[in-house]
Amino acid sequence: GFIGMGIGASMLGVRPVMELMFWSFHSVAFDQLVSNAACVRYMSGGLCNCPIVVRGPANGGTGVGATHSHIPEGLFAAFPGLKVCVPATPADAKGLIKAAIRDNDPVYFMENTLLYGNSGEVPDPADGDFVIPLGVADIKREGSDISLIAHGRSVIHSLAAAEILQNDHGINAEVLDLRSIRPLDVDAILKSVKKTSRVVLVDESKPFGGVSAMVAMLIQEHAFDYLDGPIKRVCSIDAPAIYSPHIEHEQLPNPRRIVEKVLSMV
Repeated sequence: GFIGMGIGASMLGVRPVMELMFWSFHSVAFDQLVSNAACVRYMSGGLCNCPIVVRGPANGGTGVGATHSHIPEGLFAAFPGLKVCVPATPADAKGLIKAAIRDNDPVYFMENTLLYGNSGEVPDPADGDFVIPLGVADIKREGSDISLIAHGRSVIHSLAAAEILQNDHGINAEVLDLRSIRPLDVDAILKSVKKTSRVVLVDESKPFGGVSAMVAMLIQEHAFDYLDGPIKRVCSIDAPAIYSPHIEHEQLPNPRRIVEKVLSMV
């Protein structure tokens, strides 16, 4: 298929950008994505690189059912040799995709169809080459009472929840956008947790084996003494994606669920 064609072309010096209609279809090309693309540089002793970008939507919330709503970012992040990005804003999408195209390793770009219509400020090309390095998180909202650590659309939900917490409950929440899942900005995560001493991880993927599970382990291992309470998570409810829009809304992270989780901690 075209994934295999792109991988082969990349070994000959091309930098293909391939689009999946849905990342849910990754299983059709799984061997090429994780065996060929991820391993060729290692198995060739650095003689061959695979500078591909595979992009497409990986999210729920669109009422298209279980087979079109998989979120495999944590799955691909588990394979050494792969890089995974999950942008939340137009500026981040631009800066990260440019970095991904220039990277000499395969980068899997997980988008969210519910963010495609969002608008936002993007740096003018006249102001210089705008590139966001992979593996650099971003504080989207400064705070002092609790850290909301998220990626993708969960960042937008976390920002909305932070405003509710501030206005209705006097809780000043910091929102840290991971932007890259692998490489992961562990230093930024630990710095935020040490600053606020409380953390809620917001992750649209399922709770078992998800990105937030890995982040929780890192916090537990490296910042346990700074915590004033247990690490909490807001993930998708552990079931296949639901067709009903109203029920699926409650299955996914949303501002109300985040606020309730924070209030259970303070």
